[in-house]
Order: sequence, then structure tokens, then C-alpha cells
Amino acid sequence: MASFLFTGGRVLNPERGELADGVDVLVEGDRIKEVSDARIRSAAATRIDLAGRVLMPGLIDAHVHVIASLVDVGANAALPSSLAALRAGRTMNGMLRRGFTTVRDVGGADNGLVLAVEEGLVEGPRLVIAGKALGQTGGHTDFRGRADDRSAFGDRVGALGRLCDGVSEVRRAAREEIKAGARFIKIMANGGVASPNDPIHALGFSREEVLAAVEEAANAGTYVSAHLYTDDAIRRCVECGVHSLEHCNLIQPETARLAAGAGAVAVPTLVTYEALAAEGAAFGLGPDSVAKIETVRRAGMESLEIMRAAGLPMAYGSDLLGQLHHHQSGEFTIRGRVLPAREVIASATTVAAKLCRMEGEIGALRAGALADLVVVDGDPLENLDLFGHQGAHLSAIMKGGRFHKNALAA
Repeated sequence: MASFLFTGGRVLNPERGELADGVDVLVEGDRIKEVSDARIRSAAATRIDLAGRVLMPGLIDAHVHVIASLVDVGANAALPSSLAALRAGRTMNGMLRRGFTTVRDVGGADNGLVLAVEEGLVEGPRLVIAGKALGQTGGHTDFRGRADDRSAFGDRVGALGRLCDGVSEVRRAAREEIKAGARFIKIMANGGVASPNDPIHALGFSREEVLAAVEEAANAGTYVSAHLYTDDAIRRCVECGVHSLEHCNLIQPETARLAAGAGAVAVPTLVTYEALAAEGAAFGLGPDSVAKIETVRRAGMESLEIMRAAGLPMAYGSDLLGQLHHHQSGEFTIRGRVLPAREVIASATTVAAKLCRMEGEIGALRAGALADLVVVDGDPLENLDLFGHQGAHLSAIMKGGRFHKNALAA
């Protein structure tokens, strides 16, 4: 069993949002064995001298689609499943190299990809999956054109979601995804940018269908995550018991307070709109989708202020597609324009860990937690851009006690 002793640096505790000097961290196997402000002695551990660098928990992205190797989301579903899976492996490797040791996939990834990471076939972050997202005909998982009546390819690895209409179909789909390994259920409860037939304001599913999904998730001991933009859609889902509110660009103060009071969590994904606006058309995003971007992009920054004022917790999310995945760390910089750095870092550690139902296991530096660690060349509380540049400012990345990058002298 490998063991490592990190010493000589500063430790960032995201729960308190502060740095501490003189703290040693001992890793044994896949877990953190000890964290102490007194000198830790271990004859068996390999000593890692941080030389003043910052040691912190591995990052968590709570909104990804690892199977989306193309910006044209519908085209991903038409790919051979073997090719989609191999491309997903490459995408996940890039995420890990940016310091994301856990990601929450909110539509697309299946249990086979989870096992591939666990078995070491793919060098990528730990996966917490929803399986295929549930959507209605003509909604945000239906990427067929208006004259296209073919199957929606919901059984392909590259498909982001599956179609279900009516309460009984929603119940069956939710049960099937949970049986197949989903840790939570994702529904498309609003129109979206990347799909061709649903304007942003369109509501997805009837109230009865949303309630059915929430009940099935609760029966299995988990929760529902919903794709949402408009205030009306967010309010309706909160009233129906949806726990995880994705995007939320058009949320208003009263609804944000309602969501906070209900114990919900929001997952803004502002970087994806910046990336789509700049590069989406060049990579195949259709003109109808491009036209929808500005509707949600302009309101995004204001939504952060609204949710913070309401006390609504926000987890880190990127929601990038295809050739845009390299922008993943840009969400730190965008949020940092209006939010304190300590809160942005908490969104990608403690808040996201709780949303993944892995609180205390990931996103924390404490005895007993998984040894998911990154070493930062500088103080991220002063400069969130240190998380950018494809991990260039991360000297070491460890997941489950194993180094995936180590540029530190032993």
C-alpha cells in the first residue's frame, strides 16, 4: 500500500475558505490517513515537499456530458457506440488533467464508463452519473429535425438522453435508469440551446410527469436534477420537489428564495454560453441554436448575484460540448467576476461534494476522505485563473491515492 506525506506547503480548507501554514497531510492507500498542524512522522511514507505551494482537495465539476464529443449533440447519438465510448475516455482524461478528480454527468454516461474508470481502463475522474436524461418528444433530448420521425437513438452510448411521454413512461424510464446504475435522475424541464424544436421558454413535461420522476427518485433514495432556464420553469420544479436546478440563468429573487428554503442546489454553467457564442457555429451548432444563446447568456451573471443574495447554494458546472471541453476551468474566472474566490472554490469542492451525495468523501481534506488532491502553484484565493491553462499551474494531481501528475521533486 503506497503512502505519501505532504509537507512544507499551505493547505486550503474550502469549508472555511482559508489557507493554513504548517499542516502535514498523510495519505495511505486511497484515503487521507491524517491531517495535522503538528509534524507527522511516517517511516513508510514517501515525503512530498510542497515548497510553499498550496495543497487542496481535487476539483468537482457537477455538470458535464462526457459522451458529447461533438458540439452538435444530436450527431453524437448517431456515432457507433464503440467510438463514442473511446472519445468519452479521451474527454475524461482531459478533465482529470485539469484537476477535476470527480465529475457529475447529467446526461449520457452509462455504468460501463463508470466501471471503465474504476478498473483503470480509462484514466479519468470518478463518475457520478444520471444515465440518460429524460425528455419529452420535441423537448431538449429530442435532437431530430421537424421532418425527422426516426428513432431518437436513446439506446446509443453517444445519446445524451431518451424520450418518454406520459406518467407511466416517465416512471418506467426513471426505474430503468436507476436499475442501470444512475445515482440520480435528470429531466429536461425547459427548452434548450442545443436542441432544434424547443424555444427557451417552453416547459418540458407536465407537472404530473415531473412529480412522477421525483417520486421514483425518492423511492430509490435519491433526487431529481432538472435542466432549467426560465423563472416559471424553476418555480414549478421546486414546487414539485426537484432538488438540483441546472443553469438557472433567468431565475428571479422570489423563486431563488423559494428554492433556498426548499433546500435545493443550483448549478450555473456560464462558461458554456461564452464558448458556444465564440466557437459553437464553427463546430456545427445550428443557426437556430446560435440565436438562442444570447437569451440566456446576458442574464447569467445577474443570476449569480440573485442566487447568492437568496442564500441558494451553487455547485460548479461547465456543461461544455465536444471541441469546447478545453474551456472547462473557465467557469472559475467567470464566476470570480461577481463572487468571492472562496465561494467559487467551495462550489467546486464542498458544495459539489454534497450534491454528489459524497460529502466528507470528496471535496475535503480530512482524515478518512478519499485522497483526491491537487497542488497549486500559487494562491487560488487570490487568483482563480491558476485553475486554467489546462492544468499548467497544477504541479500534482492525485485521485484515490494515485498520482496522475507529479512534477514535484520527491
